[in-house]
Amino acid sequence: MFDIKWIRANADAFDAALATRGAQPRSAELLALDDHRRQVIAHLNEAQETRNAASKQIGKAKAEKDDQRASALMDEVAHLKSTIQKGEAEERELEANLRQKLAELPNVPLADVPVGEDEDGNVEYFGPNSSRELAAKARPPKPEFAFAPKQHFELGEALGGMDFETAAKLSGSRFVVLKSQVARLERAIGQFMLDMHTLEHGYLEVQPPLLVRDEPLYGTGQLPKFLADQFGVLKDVTAEEQSERMWLIPTAEVPLTNLVRESILDEAELPLRFTALTPCFRSEAGSAGRDTRGMLRQHQFNKVEMVSITTPEQSTDEHERMLACAEKVLSRLGIHYRVMTLCTGDMGFGAQKTYDIEAWLPGQDTYREISSVSVCGDFQARRMDARYRPKDGKPRYVHTLNGSGTAVGRALIAVMENYQQEDGSIAIPDALQPYMGGLTAIGNS
Repeated sequence: MFDIKWIRANADAFDAALATRGAQPRSAELLALDDHRRQVIAHLNEAQETRNAASKQIGKAKAEKDDQRASALMDEVAHLKSTIQKGEAEERELEANLRQKLAELPNVPLADVPVGEDEDGNVEYFGPNSSRELAAKARPPKPEFAFAPKQHFELGEALGGMDFETAAKLSGSRFVVLKSQVARLERAIGQFMLDMHTLEHGYLEVQPPLLVRDEPLYGTGQLPKFLADQFGVLKDVTAEEQSERMWLIPTAEVPLTNLVRESILDEAELPLRFTALTPCFRSEAGSAGRDTRGMLRQHQFNKVEMVSITTPEQSTDEHERMLACAEKVLSRLGIHYRVMTLCTGDMGFGAQKTYDIEAWLPGQDTYREISSVSVCGDFQARRMDARYRPKDGKPRYVHTLNGSGTAVGRALIAVMENYQQEDGSIAIPDALQPYMGGLTAIGNS
């Protein structure tokens, strides 16, 4: 959400930023609408002043027993009252229209974000003050196989741990039933990540609701623009009341970020850091025909989410810190990966800047996104009315950041493909063995 005052002061820069995201110029339309709203407000103020003055004159005319003048003034006040009511209704309609148009606009990218139309414009990132050589040494190497590596669904089905056919009978496409040791491995990965972020990285563990109202989804930017991507449910309040619309969370970013909605925090509290391991639900609208085999693109999946709430001065450093927290997960698991800075045309709606961590999947012989870490500036905070009070006492909007640390299902895919053995068994990374009861492999008995 943008401040219309900022757009007025930076109209050309605003339109130029929208152009990098493939959007049409909007400043002229928005400012014209705001000008109309301002004119209505000005006329309302004039009418209110005239009405107040006329009301005072009524008493004076009655005191002077000038009934004709008093009657005329009363007619004028009644007419002004009707005019004001109509003007107030028009002002509310203009305000709602302006807010709706602002809510549908994507965030403005930071100056160092590469400009591009799609994923082909993304640029590999090696970290601040780093290089390709240093990054290569810091990251686990690609595994080498003396056999042709298989994809995760081939491995999972052969182990009897992935059942897509039964899931389709239960729920349709893009679902899976995990069983036995594969199910345990998926659970182990999630618990490992959650422990790392809480015990080592200082995040506060939260168990949020999985159902939310419209307002939290609006606050983080999923509504109104991405309505088709959400799974909604209807809650019957009573027979007399209208049904209340609820939504399954597409990511724990929604409830975690909204923990600070409609509040004014003390500056000393910041940064706040939250993490949660939750199921996530996405309709995957627009992804027909993509990744139809296996677990890469599911309607339901588990994810460990990280959310940070900071001051504007803290957010850039926090973005790098959050990226390092997610990278540490893959490093500890021994999964080779790379980091990409997303270009303007590939970033999410609410992001100012995004890093994607892409894990190496030998079964596919390619990199696939496993974590996305974004800084949003005050874009979400304005939608949520989330502020903090600095030392000067005047409330300011917080900055929000979110990142997956990481997607549990995709981490399962990465572990299975990178640790597969020629006999179809899966070796267990050292970091996960305590969560697997000491097992060093699955599927080898």
